[in-house]
Amino acid sequence: MAMQYVSTRGHSPARTFSQILLDGLAPDGGLYLPERYPHFEAADLAAMRGMDYRQLAFAVLSRFADDIPAQALRELIDRTYRADAFAYTRAGDDAREITPLHELSPELHLLGLSNGPTLAFKDMAMQLLGNLFEYVLERTGRTLNIVGATSGDTGSAAEYAMRGKRGIRVFMLSPAGKMSRFQRAQMYSLQDGNIFNIAVEGVFDDCQDMVKALSADAGFKQQYHIGAVNSINWGRIAAQVIYYFKAYFSATHDERQQVSFAVPSGNFGNVCAGHIARMMGLPIRRLVVATNENDVLDEFFSTGVYRPRPAAQTRETSSPSMDISKASNFERFAADLLGRDSERLRALWQQIEQGGAADFRSGGVFDRVADYGLVSGSNTHAGRIATIRTTWEKYRIMIDPHTADGLAVGLGYTEPGIPMIVLETAQPAKFDDTLREALGQMPPRPQALEGIEALPQRYATLPADAGQLKNYIQTHVD
Repeated sequence: MAMQYVSTRGHSPARTFSQILLDGLAPDGGLYLPERYPHFEAADLAAMRGMDYRQLAFAVLSRFADDIPAQALRELIDRTYRADAFAYTRAGDDAREITPLHELSPELHLLGLSNGPTLAFKDMAMQLLGNLFEYVLERTGRTLNIVGATSGDTGSAAEYAMRGKRGIRVFMLSPAGKMSRFQRAQMYSLQDGNIFNIAVEGVFDDCQDMVKALSADAGFKQQYHIGAVNSINWGRIAAQVIYYFKAYFSATHDERQQVSFAVPSGNFGNVCAGHIARMMGLPIRRLVVATNENDVLDEFFSTGVYRPRPAAQTRETSSPSMDISKASNFERFAADLLGRDSERLRALWQQIEQGGAADFRSGGVFDRVADYGLVSGSNTHAGRIATIRTTWEKYRIMIDPHTADGLAVGLGYTEPGIPMIVLETAQPAKFDDTLREALGQMPPRPQALEGIEALPQRYATLPADAGQLKNYIQTHVD
């Protein structure tokens, strides 16, 4: 029987991977999770050690997407993870590695995840998601209108993955004036007829709330075939699990060794994939949740209280993709933390949706966080600048401000004999103002992307109002 997926909130029927792939939220407002996580034993890991990225991707995804024929899944993976599709590597890197591991010291590594077409780690999952969407749509005769929200990198990654895809339109919301110039240019300069950029007069959390409002309107969602590519989509999370396995094998010699990961975190999707990799048997000692000044997640892992802040309290920082005060993927981790007690999760999330907080300290629930190996910390603009500068001076490697948050926090959790792997989130070219402040020079960018800011830009501006978003979608679909 194929792997079944259930909602974190427990009031939606179980479905297969292909059935949930095109959806965002489950009908009851929850997020999909597999009924049980597949598990790799030590012998399985030993057999996987010599695999390249595409082989590893099949080994992992075939456990999650077992309703897709094996040959079809292999073809989709091979089409996605071609070396020429992830060729924006650092000088000297082998593009065939897809996610090259850079050793800064024997116990400190940087995982290159930003070699795809939009220079951000989101490409690692989004490029596969585009091919999976097209595959399922062709076989069901359906169309899909993707509605997403981005604080910087998700939007461009989604648009570059979906541009020109048959049966797909993309409506991408971003906070007006809150992204870097490069990020805006990547999105707004696209002229493809199936891409619609919407600048929202607000912050990222406003954009995310508008997307959730559409997903919660079952009638509108069904009539207009609304789907999602944000990390609320399970396909995104499943694809991100792969590079944790690849990094582990690159940094270790045998299956008795452990590693730790430091993960820059805004929406909790990237670190959630690491949690799932650990649940699947990957020997991960610690997952370090690194935030910027918007430290809701750090507050939870320090206190046991998850207290999302109103959009008006979200701070604008120099690591803008993490300027998020409602981590939508945290619900998946909370479901595991609560032992899949959907009734208790619904009660906690009702408190959140009423503007309150979710307290996980009763009944020893918060004590289980230690069992999952998650720890946290936050960083500031001054710390970001200092980390970028020190990394350049010491290792001659430029990092973007989000990766700097991961490195700065991760260094506080290093342990002898345990490699710390910092997940890169983007190439520094996407944040030239911050790099110029830190280093006094502009970061290099791929020649193909020179002058992108000067290209004509196409976008609409809307207030933070779900009703007006619905009207806009109706106008461009009907």
